[in-house]
Amino acid sequence: MKNSFLLSLVAIGLSLVTCFESQAVEKKRVPEFLVGAATEDVTPKNGVSMDGAISKPGPVRGVHDPLTARAIVMKSGGTTLALAIVDMCMIEKSVYDQAKEIVQEKVGIPPSHILAAATHSHATPRAIHIGRGPLDDAYHVWLSKQIAAAIIKAHVNLAPATVAHGSFEQPSFIKCRRFLCEPGTVGANPFGETGERIKSVAGPGGKVLRPAGPVDPQFSVLSFRHADGKPLAVLGNFSVHYCGGYAGGLVSADYFGAYAKALENKLNAGGKHPPFVGLMSNGTSGDTGSIQLNLGKAKPWDRINASGKALAEKTLELIGGLSHAAPKQLASKATKLEFSVRKPSPERLQWAKDLLAERTAKGPHRWSRIYANETLHLADYPDRYALPLQALRIGDIAIAAAPCEIFAETGLAIKAGSPFENTFTIELANGYSGYLPTPQGHEWGGYETWAARSSHLEVGAEPKIRAMLLKLLGSLK
Repeated sequence: MKNSFLLSLVAIGLSLVTCFESQAVEKKRVPEFLVGAATEDVTPKNGVSMDGAISKPGPVRGVHDPLTARAIVMKSGGTTLALAIVDMCMIEKSVYDQAKEIVQEKVGIPPSHILAAATHSHATPRAIHIGRGPLDDAYHVWLSKQIAAAIIKAHVNLAPATVAHGSFEQPSFIKCRRFLCEPGTVGANPFGETGERIKSVAGPGGKVLRPAGPVDPQFSVLSFRHADGKPLAVLGNFSVHYCGGYAGGLVSADYFGAYAKALENKLNAGGKHPPFVGLMSNGTSGDTGSIQLNLGKAKPWDRINASGKALAEKTLELIGGLSHAAPKQLASKATKLEFSVRKPSPERLQWAKDLLAERTAKGPHRWSRIYANETLHLADYPDRYALPLQALRIGDIAIAAAPCEIFAETGLAIKAGSPFENTFTIELANGYSGYLPTPQGHEWGGYETWAARSSHLEVGAEPKIRAMLLKLLGSLK
């Protein structure tokens, strides 16, 4: 009996040792999750061009609110990811590439693990080499260095952290800006062609039937906290084009910056941590309008501040109830897809030259001369080029990224087809490749389809990009 009792104690002891060893191994298997966040100023000097491919607000004349590059760096095990959101309308791939090269050289993060994107404020430069004066070229070089500096500083700030994902719906702020019209009621496009079905930006007439596509009202949130529970950074993501309500050539980060600032005014990381960083990225807003917020006869900037504050307040309410944890996996998948450019036919090229040869000629549309100029520029584009596509995994959270202005329909399809329950999309990422209409969107026409530097990819680009992003997300799962 005594021997039996002793044998039982030995068995229990061995079992406990095995259990503790198993727990220790399991604990060892979960790598520490480190996060750092930081900002750098990217406000341009007066005189830097804000001219766009289509709209031309002129050079910078002053600053209403500064522009910022905001960065988050995450590290787990042997994987490091960087995410940078820049207060800019759009950014050329070469500007991003230079920034990524600097980051790789300084802190070793490979370019394939860096996602950088513009917010799409229309009161900022368009760093796509449209304005090519000395000030513009110098600004583009400096912008690359500042984006890199934000990421490098965030890397220096790496510390133990946790993350959570949540979302809320904000349908009242969003509206499709493309409207399907009755056949034969839409006027000629800038090239003098008739038969389009869409009334959109600068759309001539049209008997409206309904919005031409859905919208994505989901506001996604990533919340990062320090190990002691103090707020570290919050990234919001929303599919609205911009807010607007600017004045006099003044630079502004739009509602993206107002949202970040409102969060930074409310959340404090504490004295022993670097300052809290708020960020907002643009989702899939290629066919949405500006923020839908009726303030009556609002002064310039009022709608920007009001919408940014309202979205920040809902974000604060959301993150208060989220459960934060260290993700078990970080990963990035990146690739390139090559596409044809919709270059002008000889007939259209001749039309453009003839129209521009007569200074007083106006053409069939009030923007005909603008599109005649765009036709000449597009003729100089390469016949084909490769687009960067990327997907990130942060535990059970996934982000799909493309360099286009993506329609909400595409973003919703990516969310629906993703193997991750928590998925959102960042547009204007890692480069700029213009609007991305669906094939149906191309068939119906409208501003977002008119061939120019702002819309130049082949008609079949959208299904290919959507399929590849879903493939990248699948490979992360």
